[in-house]
Amino acid sequence: MNSATIIVADDDAAIRTVLNQALGRAGYLVRTTGNAATLWRWASAGEGDLVITDVIMPDENAFELLPRLKKVRPDLPIIVMSAQNTLMTAITAAERGAYEYLPKPFDLNELTSVVARALESRGERKVQPADGHGDDDLPLIGRSPAMQEIYRVIARLMQTDLTVMISGESGTGKELVARALHSFGRRRTGPFVAVNMAAIPRELIESELFGHEKGAFTGATARGVGRFEQAEGGTLFLDEIGDMPLEAQTRLLRVLQQGEYTPVGGRTPIKTNVRIVAATNRDLRQLIHQGLFREDLFFRLNVVPMRLPPLRERLDDIPDLVRHFLHQAEREGLPQKSIDAAAFDAMKRYRWPGNVRELENLVRRLVALYTDRVIGAPIIESELREVVPEGKQAGEEDDSHLNVLVERYLTKHFEEFGGRLPPTGLHDRILREVERPLISICLAATRGNQIKAAELLGLNRNTLRKKIRDLDIPVLRGLK
Repeated sequence: MNSATIIVADDDAAIRTVLNQALGRAGYLVRTTGNAATLWRWASAGEGDLVITDVIMPDENAFELLPRLKKVRPDLPIIVMSAQNTLMTAITAAERGAYEYLPKPFDLNELTSVVARALESRGERKVQPADGHGDDDLPLIGRSPAMQEIYRVIARLMQTDLTVMISGESGTGKELVARALHSFGRRRTGPFVAVNMAAIPRELIESELFGHEKGAFTGATARGVGRFEQAEGGTLFLDEIGDMPLEAQTRLLRVLQQGEYTPVGGRTPIKTNVRIVAATNRDLRQLIHQGLFREDLFFRLNVVPMRLPPLRERLDDIPDLVRHFLHQAEREGLPQKSIDAAAFDAMKRYRWPGNVRELENLVRRLVALYTDRVIGAPIIESELREVVPEGKQAGEEDDSHLNVLVERYLTKHFEEFGGRLPPTGLHDRILREVERPLISICLAATRGNQIKAAELLGLNRNTLRKKIRDLDIPVLRGLK
């Protein structure tokens, strides 16, 4: 039988009853109240070993009460509940000294587990307040369970320098999460420097990251400052880390192991004080198996893994995201618009291969091009008439047009497979066989213009450049 007493504060009588029963079954003594004044009177008098409180109370916001409670009882664990499930709720709870934040509705088994951990670790968690931020500063939007977990991880990492690996498809908001980790962390007064590995020519990556000395290579007429030096004292965000060549991986591993690097052409190591946050839309374990990524580097980077869900896994977040993008467009001087319920339903039927980035672009297009003050379902259905094939795999959003061509080929030869769709492996083989000639044809048709060829293929320009390199496709000189 547990001897701990738990104070539950919530103005919803049903929630008080449920928590009283659940915690009572777990062996705790429970006292419940529906207002902040009683909570303050009990806790400040020394009653209770742990507090569970809602944020919005009829007489006072719990976030205003928390600092006073922590001042008189610094070792009292406080668990905050809230139906306002945003990143700022999680961050504010951590800043004000809460042990944990639980979004409503929550799982009772999870709650009792958190209570047990909190009671075991009383007095261990101390948080320094961060600078104030508004919700518009970091548009991580969504109330889905997957996004709630992202918010909670960000809040837990506020006072650490742990290396984080963010995985997710293109357009899911990996850089936004990296910026949140920086802006709400203890390095927030330092610089945030982002570098995309896929956008830098392979032969320049080491110079880009570590800098170079004058005369280190042809064209190095002056000393070059690298991204590590630019990010000193702050955060370095390495996007698309899976595209980093093996030679640069070796040098990055040395930095992570020894905390120092040597500029290209230099001889003296330079100490560095930088937090690393990496991101990828590729399967790094598969790249390790293929010999394209160092396993020891993976484990150095993957200290805290965070997976961002694709938009198709959190369709209920679409209304909040759209309203945010509409408000953002209005602040930029674009006309005020709204979206009706049927239009939201149409959006939820789409697979969103480009994820949140595609949704944001759609909203901007709707605001700029349509005169309707209220956007209805017919407009949305017209804009989203190009449906992504159902067989599309996660992480293949940049290959959607190539996949469409393959699906048409398979449909045309449907009878050859006995009236059944061919196995996935054959689909992948046909895709590989189609890619090289198709890209070559598009390059020839555009006279080597990679920007136009990428548009024809439905590829990101950096993705096209990588495919040209990997597939050894000849290009016309002098054109990009």
